[in-house]
Amino acid sequence: MIYFDNAATGGRKPDAVLSAVQSAIKVCANPGRGGHKLALACAKTVEDCRNELSAFFDGYGFDRVIFTKNCTEGLNIALFGVLQRGDHVVVGCSEHNSVLRPLEYLKKTGVITYDVCPLHGEGANANIRPEDVRALLKPNTRLVAITTASNVNGMLPPLSRIKKVLPPDVLFLCDGAQGGGHLPISMRKIGIDMLTLAGHKGLYGIQGSGALLFSERVQPRPILYGGTGSMSISLDMPDFYPDALEAGTAAFPSIVSLLEGVRFLQLHRTEIAYTLTDFSRKLIDGLRNLSEYKIYSKPNPCGIVAFAHKRKQSEYIAERLSSTYAVAVRGGLHCAPLMHEGLQTLDDGLVRVSFSHFNNAWEIDKLLLALNELSYTD
Repeated sequence: MIYFDNAATGGRKPDAVLSAVQSAIKVCANPGRGGHKLALACAKTVEDCRNELSAFFDGYGFDRVIFTKNCTEGLNIALFGVLQRGDHVVVGCSEHNSVLRPLEYLKKTGVITYDVCPLHGEGANANIRPEDVRALLKPNTRLVAITTASNVNGMLPPLSRIKKVLPPDVLFLCDGAQGGGHLPISMRKIGIDMLTLAGHKGLYGIQGSGALLFSERVQPRPILYGGTGSMSISLDMPDFYPDALEAGTAAFPSIVSLLEGVRFLQLHRTEIAYTLTDFSRKLIDGLRNLSEYKIYSKPNPCGIVAFAHKRKQSEYIAERLSSTYAVAVRGGLHCAPLMHEGLQTLDDGLVRVSFSHFNNAWEIDKLLLALNELSYTD
């Protein structure tokens, strides 16, 4: 099968990642849970991954890199661990439900209020404007949450310009599920206080890998309690990071995969960005020749292209591509309902094609041939 669903999870991993994970499964100890040589070696690998992630994203040191099982967990730590009663939040309509659902829960339980920044423009040209974010700010605004890249259509919000309109005391949270690994994200240069990552997408790790990186301006409270391997005599969680936010045994094979994925990116980052932008451009150019489809993406380094058939639901197109042509894409709302509301695609959703560095140009040609046939079949 041709796999074009990499925005959901990376379909193919670098050989170095697979080899490292296999080795970690064959022989590993519990990092930070013992003084013997194997436990210490595993702990050193975990620390190496923290350091490399911090360096890769221009973060704030290894102790402010928290490992999670996915981006959703990191976002929950960021939101539940930072927001307090009476706070106000501004959130982009491009956000995933992993941001929207925690905020909605906090709103319904009377902890916070929030406002949604709308899209400006239509279709592929729609984006979030800094001035619209600024207009929603209130005296009690504690946090602004804007994704690094839309998981629906690859839209890239202007993060640096949005940060510039924020008052100094407002925290800036960015969901890096799609942008992480694909975009040159510098936390310090942009001014990002919290960045969440999904290791199994653009970072080439395996499922079960993720991270939260945060600045000195943020002191997240634990949302999970348990053993940390440190301060075992105390019944309270440690008051220092990363231990305060990492209860339980670390997912060592997942962390190893993330470390090797980042190392792979360091060697091939420019090539990958060029390839994904080129692939997205090639598909968009091909779709322009198919009159039955409307395009909702611009060429982008995340390799995401969203489109709609003018008469058929997106899930029908996705199902036919899978069953008849052995091509894996995704149809529907992609867990981002407010983005579809802004794009006016709530009724039928969008077909999302998402490329990997490991895809080939001929696979795009096959997809375009299949879409052309589906244009006119019932």
